[in-house]
Amino acid sequence: MTDAEIEITADLVRDLLREQHPDLAGLAIREVAGGWGNHMWRLGDELAVRMQRMDPTPELQLKERRWLPALAPRLPLPVPTPVRFGEPSERFPKHWTVMTWVPGEPLDHGSISRGAHAADTLAGFLRALHVEAPAEAPIAADRGTHPKDCTDGFEKLFQAVALDGFAADVRAVWDDAVAAPAWEGPRVWVHGDLHPANVVVSDGTLAGIVDFGDLFAGDPAWDLAAAWVLLPAGTASRFFDMYAHADEAAIRRARGLAAMKSLFLMLMGQNGDRGLPGGKPNWGPLGRAALDRVLKGAS
Repeated sequence: MTDAEIEITADLVRDLLREQHPDLAGLAIREVAGGWGNHMWRLGDELAVRMQRMDPTPELQLKERRWLPALAPRLPLPVPTPVRFGEPSERFPKHWTVMTWVPGEPLDHGSISRGAHAADTLAGFLRALHVEAPAEAPIAADRGTHPKDCTDGFEKLFQAVALDGFAADVRAVWDDAVAAPAWEGPRVWVHGDLHPANVVVSDGTLAGIVDFGDLFAGDPAWDLAAAWVLLPAGTASRFFDMYAHADEAAIRRARGLAAMKSLFLMLMGQNGDRGLPGGKPNWGPLGRAALDRVLKGAS
């Protein structure tokens, strides 16, 4: 059975629960819109079922299972914490996990109106997350290193996205990041994929962080890019003041990485407008707004 042939339905989710976790099978099951690598189903009021879908290996789910229970208790925002494991079976030959539900609305379908509060909240979360990781912590092959090691990825995005006359400005931001000194501190825990679909908002501010499948130990600048990718215009300086651990080099690297992440969001938007698989039409405007913030600098 190929990925495309596995139809994940509420009935399938309930059958899997009956087989492996029968005490949860009576809870209400509701599909959660969005997701690509994993398909999410709300389970009752406090849980969710995360079904491996397009991810080619179970590595990302297994990573969350191992590390989130240790990280979650010291983080100041709610994060999804695994509570039950679902193993591959004849009905569904992939991994699935029952996790705590993080209330709120994904930022790619919501907005932040309390910018200063969100900046302070994100800074506090990342201060708590960015501590030295243990030696056995995962290291990402495609992220977590200096921007100069990501030049090929940036170039592909740069060429694929219509930049409407501001290509030179984007290039200058990236070149500055590539020229910035490297991270010299210890490898710290990094979420690695902070974009609007992976945070939730409530009451106009950040209310939770989700999808830790890309969690790794490395350069914190990969998360600091969220100052521009997530936060409203005019709040990046406040964020860095509250975070208090980013030197000029880290901010330069983070700004370049934010430019690359913005281009990725714009490309996903272009693909969605063209009806291509995996495209996200609503991500295009989000990426363009983030890129505008990047080009205005740490303000």
